[in-house]
Amino acid sequence: MEHARLIWCHGSLSRPWGGKSTALAAVAEKAGLAMEGPDFRDLDDPDQRVERLREMLGDSDGPVLLAGSSMGGYVAAAAASAGPAEVRGLFLLAPAFYLSGYAVHDFSRLPKTVEVVHGWDDDEVPPENSIRFARFHGARLHLLPDGHRLLASLDDLTGLFARFLARAGGVQ
Repeated sequence: MEHARLIWCHGSLSRPWGGKSTALAAVAEKAGLAMEGPDFRDLDDPDQRVERLREMLGDSDGPVLLAGSSMGGYVAAAAASAGPAEVRGLFLLAPAFYLSGYAVHDFSRLPKTVEVVHGWDDDEVPPENSIRFARFHGARLHLLPDGHRLLASLDDLTGLFARFLARAGGVQ
């Protein structure tokens, strides 16, 4: 099986290579994957970020795995839903679903491998939004005793991400 392209989508006010993405990139590297981290900070609008990611995905000649946090989780799911690339899996951390100012609320054409991780104590995006999404799409859902940034759960995140990569078929 060929290696998948792995792309990280950072959150609204974060940068491409913060604590979570660096930890996840190390997991990916051990699995033989290089994680890309495009910089979306010049775009405040989530749906402009979706369009930029879709353009990037148009350059993909094989399967793609998308991961993202908060607004980045929304961007990853909305881009996967819109195509054009074969997105094999989504790994979404506290995704900003069902919020005003975001155009997509009905996600279709999602891959069969979708993992959602959310903190019970998230005061920015209600965990109920991830529960709703996961229930509707039959996604794996992991609710952790943490806040929006999930920084107290890095060990859990890296373990979940390693298992996601294996399930999504991103490694040989």
